[in-house]
Amino acid sequence: MLSEFLFQFKDYFFGFNVFRYITVKSALAAMTALIFSMIVGPKIIRLLKKYQIGETIRIEGPESHQVKKGTPTMGGLIILVSIFVGVVLWADITNVYIILILVATMAMGIVGFVDDYLKSVKKMKKGLISRYKLAGQIITGLVIGLVIYYSAAFDGLHTNTSIPFFKNLEIDFGYFYIIVIIFVITATSNAVNLTDGLDGLAAGMTAIAFLAFGGMAYISGNVNFSNYLNIIYLPGSGELTVYCMAIFGAAMGFLWYNTYPAQVFMGDTGSLALGSALGAVAILLKKELLLVIIGGVFAVEVLSVIIQTTYFKYTRKKHGEGKRIFKMAPLHHHFELKGWHESKVVVRFWIIGILLALFSLTTFKTQ
Repeated sequence: MLSEFLFQFKDYFFGFNVFRYITVKSALAAMTALIFSMIVGPKIIRLLKKYQIGETIRIEGPESHQVKKGTPTMGGLIILVSIFVGVVLWADITNVYIILILVATMAMGIVGFVDDYLKSVKKMKKGLISRYKLAGQIITGLVIGLVIYYSAAFDGLHTNTSIPFFKNLEIDFGYFYIIVIIFVITATSNAVNLTDGLDGLAAGMTAIAFLAFGGMAYISGNVNFSNYLNIIYLPGSGELTVYCMAIFGAAMGFLWYNTYPAQVFMGDTGSLALGSALGAVAILLKKELLLVIIGGVFAVEVLSVIIQTTYFKYTRKKHGEGKRIFKMAPLHHHFELKGWHESKVVVRFWIIGILLALFSLTTFKTQ
């Protein structure tokens, strides 16, 4: 919005011409979201403390986490408002890609907010009932799926997705694509939610993932780059670069208060919203399969829970006593219980995330 307003003055001063460039708008969105999150962060943290909106720590969790009891939660509000400000100021909010990813982010942000509110304010131990969360994820995915399926903006690519490492090879899911979208939104929002168990882990991992997707969005929206790298050209998708960088900036600003020892937790308000946005950007860029690589840490975290739960039920049924493969799931708790300090687990997971993000970029040239 602001970028379009400033661009109108290009005839009076040539310098205003820079506001037409995706790179400039993306950098400004990242800086705006980062600075805004650092400014608004302390104010929101004070409000959360004032109304005693604190985290409840599971008794069955690592004993070292009990000191975190009462730490302000629902800090995802810091991320959401910072993303919104960065995007509204510097992105084209009439762009269908921006509209859809905003819907994905804010819709699940609302679901997460309700869950945090019920747990922290109403003291309902389980928060929002699981089936209501699932309903929110399904409805969000369904809305995005229907728009992509029927909108002329996605003409010719409504139900396609690209396959990494293979040149010009795509899968056409046909009528099943809407189901695929629902699955991706549900899976990624839950995956980021599960990963949000250590100070700075989820925020750092999402920042890395969106930085990678920001680069992909820029290439996908540029006809020359996309043709050279043999990837799907998506007119208008370059605006997603601005959105991805706004999330990157907001997440980095949030990390200022969320790194160990955390002053605030993002709660479901932030984790469900960021996870939904991550799934949405992969869907919109036709890079759903790359989520397994870029979001590899998230995928492994979910897989560790599935393996742990399945093996425990199997051994309990067969031997009468349930056994575990990991000391605790999700996986980050396993390493904690092995004696790794929380910060060591987080930084090492970040490093793995960076390596996976870099590896994902190499798939462009081989496609």
